[in-house]
Amino acid sequence: MNTIMRKSMLSVAGLAFAGGVFAGPIAAHAAAPVDAKPVAVAVQTVKPQGEQSHIDLNDEQTANVKAIIAATKKAGLPERAAVISIATSLQESKLENLGHLGDRNDHDSLGLFQQRPSSGWGTPEQITDPDYSTTAFLKGLKQVDGWQDMPLTDAAQTVQVSAYPDAYAQWEQQATDLVAQHWNS
Repeated sequence: MNTIMRKSMLSVAGLAFAGGVFAGPIAAHAAAPVDAKPVAVAVQTVKPQGEQSHIDLNDEQTANVKAIIAATKKAGLPERAAVISIATSLQESKLENLGHLGDRNDHDSLGLFQQRPSSGWGTPEQITDPDYSTTAFLKGLKQVDGWQDMPLTDAAQTVQVSAYPDAYAQWEQQATDLVAQHWNS
């Protein structure tokens, strides 16, 4: 999809619906095995956009960071993909594998990436599996033309189609630091 068309789609009213139609089918086959080998490269040095946020991680959140990194390596993608994935999860769930939150739930959003079964991301059981949900996110990311070179928040937003498209940027530094810390561990 060319850049002009993608930007036009994102500016159309009903962003949440468009997100389900666009991102859901991408993730429908996210469990398909990938036979690619991980490639070790240095984390791309990018100056984070805007003011940066940071949270202290507990053991569960750190385990989720490691699961995202493992799924990224399994998909044969570079460290930059893990940075985008972790920053996205930091924004969506603070790296917590969220189940249904009752009245506080955003529609039927679940898991690390707040993916929606009703939008085609997978079943609730799949979406709350860190490997599956990361693989689903990465499949969507790989379909974004030029994701490797675009600002993190633009790449994440194109996959997630959030009502808060610039919110991902605030987590870039922490995500970069986490990938640098755990990529080779």
